[in-house]
Amino acid sequence: MLAHPREFTIQLSSTRRGARLARRLATQQLAEWGWGYDSDISRTVALLVGELAANAVQHGRLPGRDFGLRVAADSGEGLPVAVRIEVSDVREDKRPPAAARITAPPPEAESGRGLLLVCALATRWGTTGREPVGKTIWCELEIRGPGRRA
Repeated sequence: MLAHPREFTIQLSSTRRGARLARRLATQQLAEWGWGYDSDISRTVALLVGELAANAVQHGRLPGRDFGLRVAADSGEGLPVAVRIEVSDVREDKRPPAAARITAPPPEAESGRGLLLVCALATRWGTTGREPVGKTIWCELEIRGPGRRA
């Protein structure tokens, strides 16, 4: 977990619209923290949030229940050094496989590449249980300097 983060948290409807809004709100928050919409960090976070939120809507949805988004930027000596993204839903029974077990779908498949993208773009990722029910899928993106990925 990041120490002394700047933090943004929101609950969103478990719909495609909610997933799109999650991506938009995450990049808006990054802009307020100093990463413009056209920065590499903002684009990468938008993709990561989009994939995790879409998975929460597709695989973690229960009628009438929201999903949660948390974006935190850890700062060291005045400069953020990591961004952590957490997407939580209420379906603890539908956890993704461990990173070592994620395989590419067949070339003709129209879905199934989201966690491959998360593995490729995030510094690290994982899952945790959530109280009282559910799970959180999280990922972290380390940053070397302003606007740069590690």
